[in-house]
Amino acid sequence: MTDKTPWSLRTLDTPSPIEMAMMILSLLSVIIVLVMTFGRLDSETYRLLFFIDSGICMIFMLNFFIGLIRARDKLFFIKHHWVDFVASIPAIEALRMARLFQILRVIRLIRMSRSLLLPLIKQRKQTTLASLLVAMVTILALASVIMLIVESGTEGANIQTAEQAIWWALVTISTVGYGDYYPVSTAGHIIGGIVIISGVSFFGVISGYMASVFVAPDEAERQERQDASKAELKSELELALARMEENQLKMEQNQAQMLAKIAELKQSFDRKSND
Repeated sequence: MTDKTPWSLRTLDTPSPIEMAMMILSLLSVIIVLVMTFGRLDSETYRLLFFIDSGICMIFMLNFFIGLIRARDKLFFIKHHWVDFVASIPAIEALRMARLFQILRVIRLIRMSRSLLLPLIKQRKQTTLASLLVAMVTILALASVIMLIVESGTEGANIQTAEQAIWWALVTISTVGYGDYYPVSTAGHIIGGIVIISGVSFFGVISGYMASVFVAPDEAERQERQDASKAELKSELELALARMEENQLKMEQNQAQMLAKIAELKQSFDRKSND
């Protein structure tokens, strides 16, 4: 999201890491909507899924407006991304199914692109940011839903509502561990341990990403100096080659003059010999 690339037909050739992340979140959101529509859920689990999907909608909405602000041709952007805006509206299940079009569009781009890994490798920072976003939403969603289902029927459990489950998942994945809400069942302890390990790995990747953000300007400056030295060396070589060519041309001219002088002296000598 940091590369300010203008929206044009060329940007539709291959999916960017952010587009891939939005596709995965769209798929996750469609699954949540299907579960909410056809699943037999208690009221708290339904509210929890609703909160999760609303959070994903906010991410879609933010991504849409960021793209609109950065777009040079805003009418072109709206024409090709209006479905994304419609799918970002929360609390309307019929509009949420429009996210299927976003998934199909990105799949079409993947099939059209010759290499999917190449743009991901070239845009490492954006790929890292997109991966972190998808990982955070996925871990929070799965951890809170599973924990609420596991703990809701356990005696003495203090995670009984959607808000409590989301708060526990957020506190646990951040490894803060306030202890105000905690699992009491064996299955809950296992899930909590997995979430803690995931949180440590997650924030380790964030630390590495932040370090790369601060180190990247130094690398860019170093690369710029290397390019400048290469350009200077190239100009010096070109100048040296030009001088060598000039000297060679002068030598050839002097040689031609000497040969002409020798031929003239030879003709003069032959005339004197004949006389």
